[in-house]
This record gives sequence, C-alpha cells and structure tokens, in this order.
Amino acid sequence: MQVNGKELAVEVTGEGPAVLLVHGLGGTSNFFQPQVAALAERFTVIRPDLEGAGRSPVVGELSVDGHADDLAAILDGLGVDSARVVGHSMGTLVVRRLAAKHPDKVTHLALLGAVNAPGEAGQKAQRDRAATVREKGQIAIADAVMTNATSEATRRDHPAAAAFVRELVLRQDPEGYARNCLALAGATDPGPIDPSVALLLLTGDEDKVGPPEASKALADAHGSAVVEYFDGCGHWTAVEKPAEVTDHLLEFF
Repeated sequence: MQVNGKELAVEVTGEGPAVLLVHGLGGTSNFFQPQVAALAERFTVIRPDLEGAGRSPVVGELSVDGHADDLAAILDGLGVDSARVVGHSMGTLVVRRLAAKHPDKVTHLALLGAVNAPGEAGQKAQRDRAATVREKGQIAIADAVMTNATSEATRRDHPAAAAFVRELVLRQDPEGYARNCLALAGATDPGPIDPSVALLLLTGDEDKVGPPEASKALADAHGSAVVEYFDGCGHWTAVEKPAEVTDHLLEFF
C-alpha cells in the first residue's frame, strides 16, 4: 500500500468496524496472528508492518511521530474514519501519538506492554543496539531479546512461542531495525491519554520492558482505564497469553 510516498505492507482481514493492530520494535503484523481470526469475525482487522519492519522496507529516517502519521494515512487510504486501536511495546508510543495528533481517528485504545519514552540510559541502550545490529546483524541480539523479554514460564512451557519471538527479531532487516531503535531512542512522551478515549492496558507480571507500574501510572492518570496483569507473562503479551489477550480485546471492543 502506498503511504506517504512509500510502500508499506498492510493486511486487511474481516468485515465490520475497524481494528488497527500496531506491533512494536522487533515485531511485525504477525505478532497479532493469534488474535486475528476471532477479531475478524466481528471487525475489519488492519495490520501494517511499520516502515523498516517485517515486509515494509526502510526509506528514510524513522520516528514515532512519522509512524503515527503513517497510521493515519493508512486509515485514510482505506476509507476508515475511526478505529479501535491496539499497540504493543514501542507501538504503544506510536498509537498514543496517533490518538494525540489525530484524536478523531481513535475511539478505543488498547496498550499491551505499555512503555514510556526512554530516559538517558534507555536512549543509550537503543543507540548501542542499533550499532550492534548494523555491525553484526540480528543474530547478535535475537537470543538476548527472546530470553530477556519472555517469561521463564513461556520459555519452559511454551517453547514454540519463545521461538516465534526469536524468529520475529531474527528476520528483521538490520538497517530497518537499527533505524527503529533510533526512533525509539528519540521518542518523547506523547502526553496524557484523553479520558474520553476508552483505555485498556494489558501487561505481564514479569514484563521487564513495559513493567506493570508503567501501565498502572497510565491508568491512574486516565481515570477510568481497565488494567489486567497476566501471571507468568513477559513482554510479548499477545504471543505469551494469546487466548487471554483475545478475550480481553473482544470484551473491550
């Protein structure tokens, strides 16, 4: 699909009100595959690969704001006035910017493993990671991401889910991934979430990337959010707790 002068991979499945699913750093549209069948029975499910991720090539420098503008353009290109929007990890920053810059386009906001804009240490970590993959490729980080961002229970009891996380990271284009690392390093706080937007926050009790306290702070600031913490779950929420995430999204929407 042509979006803001570049080609982005966008999958559209099902019929009904629109649901926009936005992956995070190291993810692709396939991150949400466990939820698609159930959602598509009631909704039009829209899944892009953000620029530089998955099947969407990297064209220029990347930013959270730029990704948000791309999402708005995707909805416009599909003739969608407004959508229920889901974001994961870095995608939670992107969809929060979408809601802030294009408030008419977002009716519901579901954040999985919500993260804050990184501080100085986080910025350095993302710049270092970008340098690593540019020098050594994705193989240099895939095992560490899988181990650090999934729970012990997932790796022990659901090794195929952990392997899928590793494969998502491993198959990224190193330059696209590096530029998305730099986009995350340059991210700023999207600001408060409008209380008029329905808000759902889902995270794992073992999430080290988007820890439960980050979701709690967003919920407290919003005032009427629904929050759920999954036991034995790390950061890759939709893959580690697929049935639970699906059920919560269906109920919320």
